[in-house]
Amino acid sequence: MKILLIEDHPELARSIVAYLTQEHYLCEVAATFDEAREKLILFTYDCVLLDIMLPDGNGINLLKLLRKDGVESSVIIISAQNALDFKLTGLSEGADDYITKPFPLPELHARIKAVMRRRSPHKSNVLTFLDLTADLESMECRVNGKLLSLTRKETNLLLYFINNKGRMLTRQAIAAHLWGDYTDNLDSVDFVYQHVKNLRKKITDAGGKDYISTVYGLGYKLNAAG
Repeated sequence: MKILLIEDHPELARSIVAYLTQEHYLCEVAATFDEAREKLILFTYDCVLLDIMLPDGNGINLLKLLRKDGVESSVIIISAQNALDFKLTGLSEGADDYITKPFPLPELHARIKAVMRRRSPHKSNVLTFLDLTADLESMECRVNGKLLSLTRKETNLLLYFINNKGRMLTRQAIAAHLWGDYTDNLDSVDFVYQHVKNLRKKITDAGGKDYISTVYGLGYKLNAAG
Protein backbone atom coordinates (compact mmCIF):
# COMPACT_ATOMS: atom_id res chain seq x y z
CA MET A 1 0.00 0.00 0.00
CA LYS A 2 1.31 3.42 -0.95
CA ILE A 3 0.87 6.25 1.54
CA LEU A 4 1.48 9.99 1.27
CA LEU A 5 2.29 11.63 4.61
CA ILE A 6 1.72 15.39 4.58
CA GLU A 7 3.51 16.61 7.69
CA ASP A 8 5.89 19.54 8.25
CA HIS A 9 7.48 18.37 11.51
CA PRO A 10 10.57 16.34 10.48
CA GLU A 11 10.88 14.23 13.64
CA LEU A 12 7.24 13.15 13.61
CA ALA A 13 7.40 12.47 9.87
CA ARG A 14 10.52 10.30 10.30
CA SER A 15 8.96 8.28 13.12
CA ILE A 16 5.72 7.67 11.18
CA VAL A 17 7.59 6.67 8.02
CA ALA A 18 9.92 4.35 9.95
CA TYR A 19 6.99 2.62 11.66
CA LEU A 20 4.83 2.22 8.57
CA THR A 21 7.78 1.06 6.46
CA GLN A 22 8.36 -1.65 9.06
CA GLU A 23 4.71 -2.64 8.53
CA HIS A 24 5.38 -3.04 4.78
CA TYR A 25 3.90 0.24 3.56
CA LEU A 26 5.58 2.42 0.96
CA CYS A 27 5.62 5.98 2.33
CA GLU A 28 6.33 9.29 0.68
CA VAL A 29 6.47 12.61 2.52
CA ALA A 30 5.42 16.14 1.61
CA ALA A 31 6.25 18.91 4.08
CA THR A 32 4.32 21.74 2.40
CA PHE A 33 0.98 22.42 0.76
CA ASP A 34 2.56 22.97 -2.66
CA GLU A 35 4.72 19.83 -2.48
CA ALA A 36 1.71 17.73 -1.47
CA ARG A 37 -0.42 19.24 -4.23
CA GLU A 38 2.22 18.36 -6.82
CA LYS A 39 2.56 14.77 -5.62
CA LEU A 40 -1.20 14.26 -5.60
CA ILE A 41 -1.38 15.47 -9.21
CA LEU A 42 1.49 13.28 -10.41
CA PHE A 43 1.03 10.09 -8.39
CA THR A 44 -1.66 7.79 -6.98
CA TYR A 45 -1.82 6.88 -3.29
CA ASP A 46 -3.97 4.41 -1.40
CA CYS A 47 -4.08 6.59 1.71
CA VAL A 48 -3.16 10.19 2.56
CA LEU A 49 -2.21 11.22 6.10
CA LEU A 50 -2.97 14.93 6.21
CA ASP A 51 -1.86 17.54 8.74
CA ILE A 52 -4.08 20.62 8.89
CA MET A 53 -1.51 23.28 9.78
CA LEU A 54 1.06 23.51 6.97
CA PRO A 55 3.65 26.28 6.57
CA ASP A 56 2.23 27.51 3.25
CA GLY A 57 -1.42 26.58 3.44
CA ASN A 58 -4.28 24.85 5.21
CA GLY A 59 -4.76 21.09 5.00
CA ILE A 60 -8.55 21.47 4.79
CA ASN A 61 -8.16 23.52 1.61
CA LEU A 62 -5.91 20.79 0.22
CA LEU A 63 -8.55 18.21 1.11
CA LYS A 64 -11.18 20.26 -0.76
CA LEU A 65 -8.97 20.39 -3.85
CA LEU A 66 -8.24 16.69 -3.59
CA ARG A 67 -11.92 15.76 -3.54
CA LYS A 68 -12.78 18.34 -6.23
CA ASP A 69 -10.18 16.71 -8.50
CA GLY A 70 -11.80 13.33 -7.95
CA VAL A 71 -8.88 11.81 -6.03
CA GLU A 72 -10.21 8.63 -4.45
CA SER A 73 -7.42 8.07 -1.92
CA SER A 74 -8.52 7.49 1.66
CA VAL A 75 -7.69 10.50 3.84
CA ILE A 76 -6.91 10.48 7.55
CA ILE A 77 -6.40 13.89 9.14
CA ILE A 78 -3.60 13.95 11.72
CA SER A 79 -3.79 17.16 13.72
CA ALA A 80 -3.06 18.76 17.08
CA GLN A 81 -6.42 20.53 16.75
CA ASN A 82 -8.72 18.69 19.14
CA ALA A 83 -11.75 20.98 18.86
CA LEU A 84 -14.97 19.37 17.67
CA ASP A 85 -15.42 22.02 14.97
CA PHE A 86 -12.12 21.02 13.32
CA LYS A 87 -13.10 17.36 13.35
CA LEU A 88 -16.58 18.01 11.92
CA THR A 89 -15.15 20.26 9.20
CA GLY A 90 -12.53 17.71 8.16
CA LEU A 91 -14.99 14.84 8.02
CA SER A 92 -17.62 16.88 6.19
CA GLU A 93 -15.06 17.91 3.55
CA GLY A 94 -14.30 14.29 2.70
CA ALA A 95 -11.82 12.93 5.24
CA ASP A 96 -12.36 9.28 6.19
CA ASP A 97 -11.01 9.63 9.73
CA TYR A 98 -9.47 12.15 12.15
CA ILE A 99 -6.81 11.38 14.74
CA THR A 100 -5.49 13.90 17.27
CA LYS A 101 -1.79 14.36 18.02
CA PRO A 102 -0.04 12.97 19.91
CA PHE A 103 -1.12 9.43 19.07
CA PRO A 104 0.41 5.95 19.42
CA LEU A 105 1.72 4.72 16.08
CA PRO A 106 -0.06 1.35 16.43
CA GLU A 107 -3.36 3.27 16.70
CA LEU A 108 -2.57 5.15 13.49
CA HIS A 109 -1.79 1.83 11.82
CA ALA A 110 -5.08 0.35 13.05
CA ARG A 111 -6.99 3.34 11.70
CA ILE A 112 -5.31 3.03 8.30
CA LYS A 113 -6.33 -0.62 8.08
CA ALA A 114 -9.88 0.17 9.22
CA VAL A 115 -10.27 2.95 6.65
CA MET A 116 -9.00 0.72 3.85
CA ARG A 117 -11.35 -2.09 4.90
CA ARG A 118 -14.32 0.29 4.79
CA ARG A 119 -13.31 1.54 1.36
CA SER A 120 -12.94 -2.01 -0.03
CA PRO A 121 -15.05 -4.23 2.26
CA HIS A 122 -15.11 -7.21 -0.09
CA LYS A 123 -11.51 -7.02 -1.20
CA SER A 124 -9.56 -10.21 -0.61
CA ASN A 125 -6.38 -10.15 1.45
CA VAL A 126 -4.79 -12.60 -0.97
CA LEU A 127 -3.55 -11.62 -4.42
CA THR A 128 -3.32 -14.39 -7.00
CA PHE A 129 -1.86 -14.86 -10.45
CA LEU A 130 -2.07 -18.40 -11.79
CA ASP A 131 0.08 -20.46 -9.39
CA LEU A 132 1.41 -17.40 -7.52
CA THR A 133 -0.27 -16.17 -4.32
CA ALA A 134 0.58 -13.28 -2.01
CA ASP A 135 -1.04 -12.85 1.42
CA LEU A 136 -1.32 -9.12 2.19
CA GLU A 137 -1.66 -9.70 5.94
CA SER A 138 1.26 -12.06 6.53
CA MET A 139 3.21 -10.78 3.48
CA GLU A 140 3.93 -14.42 2.57
CA CYS A 141 4.25 -15.30 -1.11
CA ARG A 142 3.90 -18.80 -2.50
CA VAL A 143 4.20 -20.62 -5.80
CA ASN A 144 2.11 -23.79 -6.11
CA GLY A 145 1.64 -23.57 -2.34
CA LYS A 146 5.38 -23.51 -1.64
CA LEU A 147 6.58 -20.58 0.48
CA LEU A 148 9.05 -18.26 -1.23
CA SER A 149 11.93 -16.81 0.76
CA LEU A 150 11.80 -13.22 -0.46
CA THR A 151 13.34 -10.01 0.81
CA ARG A 152 11.00 -7.11 1.59
CA LYS A 153 11.86 -5.43 -1.72
CA GLU A 154 11.27 -8.67 -3.65
CA THR A 155 7.91 -9.12 -1.91
CA ASN A 156 6.83 -5.59 -2.78
CA LEU A 157 8.05 -6.13 -6.33
CA LEU A 158 5.97 -9.28 -6.74
CA LEU A 159 2.89 -7.51 -5.33
CA TYR A 160 3.46 -4.67 -7.80
CA PHE A 161 3.67 -7.12 -10.70
CA ILE A 162 0.52 -8.99 -9.65
CA ASN A 163 -1.43 -5.75 -9.19
CA ASN A 164 -0.36 -4.71 -12.70
CA LYS A 165 -0.51 -8.08 -14.46
CA GLY A 166 -0.44 -7.80 -18.23
CA ARG A 167 0.81 -4.22 -18.06
CA MET A 168 4.31 -3.16 -19.10
CA LEU A 169 6.13 -1.58 -16.16
CA THR A 170 9.15 0.61 -16.87
CA ARG A 171 12.30 0.37 -14.77
CA GLN A 172 11.65 3.94 -13.65
CA ALA A 173 8.12 3.08 -12.47
CA ILE A 174 9.37 0.03 -10.57
CA ALA A 175 12.15 2.05 -8.92
CA ALA A 176 9.69 4.79 -7.90
CA HIS A 177 7.28 2.22 -6.47
CA LEU A 178 9.91 0.41 -4.41
CA TRP A 179 12.01 3.37 -3.27
CA GLY A 180 9.60 6.31 -3.48
CA ASP A 181 11.21 9.73 -3.13
CA TYR A 182 14.72 8.28 -2.92
CA THR A 183 14.79 7.74 -6.70
CA ASP A 184 14.58 11.47 -7.43
CA ASN A 185 18.33 11.95 -7.04
CA LEU A 186 19.47 8.78 -8.80
CA ASP A 187 21.26 8.95 -12.14
CA SER A 188 20.38 5.37 -13.05
CA VAL A 189 17.78 2.75 -12.15
CA ASP A 190 19.77 -0.17 -13.51
CA PHE A 191 19.69 -1.76 -10.06
CA VAL A 192 16.06 -2.74 -10.78
CA TYR A 193 17.42 -5.42 -13.13
CA GLN A 194 19.08 -7.28 -10.25
CA HIS A 195 15.95 -7.27 -8.10
CA VAL A 196 13.83 -8.58 -10.96
CA LYS A 197 16.46 -11.22 -11.77
CA ASN A 198 16.54 -12.41 -8.14
CA LEU A 199 12.75 -12.61 -7.96
CA ARG A 200 12.51 -14.60 -11.19
CA LYS A 201 15.18 -17.04 -10.00
CA LYS A 202 13.50 -17.64 -6.66
CA ILE A 203 10.16 -18.35 -8.34
CA THR A 204 11.63 -20.82 -10.86
CA ASP A 205 13.87 -22.45 -8.23
CA ALA A 206 10.71 -23.16 -6.21
CA GLY A 207 9.17 -24.95 -9.20
CA GLY A 208 7.17 -22.08 -10.63
CA LYS A 209 7.10 -20.79 -14.18
CA ASP A 210 8.84 -17.58 -15.18
CA TYR A 211 5.88 -15.32 -15.88
CA ILE A 212 7.95 -12.12 -15.87
CA SER A 213 8.99 -11.20 -19.37
CA THR A 214 11.48 -8.54 -20.38
CA VAL A 215 10.29 -5.81 -22.73
CA TYR A 216 13.71 -4.91 -24.08
CA GLY A 217 14.71 -1.30 -23.69
CA LEU A 218 11.53 -0.51 -21.76
CA GLY A 219 10.84 -2.67 -18.72
CA TYR A 220 9.00 -5.82 -17.62
CA LYS A 221 5.59 -7.44 -17.80
CA LEU A 222 3.86 -10.18 -15.80
CA ASN A 223 1.76 -12.36 -18.08
CA ALA A 224 0.78 -15.97 -18.61
CA ALA A 225 3.02 -16.33 -21.64
CA GLY A 226 6.13 -15.39 -19.60
